[in-house]
Amino acid sequence: MLTDRFDEAFRLAHRLHRDQLRKGTSTPYISHLMGVAALVIEHGGDEDQAIAALLHDAAEDQGGAATLAEIRAAFGDEVAGIVSDCTDAWGAPKPPWRDRKEAYLVALPGKPPRSQLVSLADKTHNAEAILSDHLLLGDALWGRFKGGAEGTRWYYGALAGIFAEALPGPLSDRLSRAVAGFAPEPEPGA
Repeated sequence: MLTDRFDEAFRLAHRLHRDQLRKGTSTPYISHLMGVAALVIEHGGDEDQAIAALLHDAAEDQGGAATLAEIRAAFGDEVAGIVSDCTDAWGAPKPPWRDRKEAYLVALPGKPPRSQLVSLADKTHNAEAILSDHLLLGDALWGRFKGGAEGTRWYYGALAGIFAEALPGPLSDRLSRAVAGFAPEPEPGA
């Protein structure tokens, strides 16, 4: 069961991300955090992992190391460690997109499985949103992403491969299906 700690984490996540929207949409960012937490819970995560899911973007998007210290003080080392493991940039300005993504992919297989589950839930929620938006908007969608169509497809394809090995099961299968759904159409005759 979830306790008051989860409620407190939700309030902190909402306070930190209150003015943030999902990329290229009018959807409040908290919807993503709620979706990631739900996936973590539905796939066997405990309360610390669910709390980290709510806060997984807090350090990266809302204050870096100072925000991570606030999370550690409120929720402990385990939650802070998972949030840290899910963070691919600590300062502003962020390093170039491709460099951050390559470094994240290299480090991901060595992360603890508890952190990998939160990351997998995050990437699955993102990939399913990309697929849904791609079905509605077509290739115009790719303008939202720093990596464009090619980079975004490369990154999510690499993530799907890593998670299929690191955490095989229904959630990594969902990620793979979503990524396959927005993969480029094969050339005729290929």
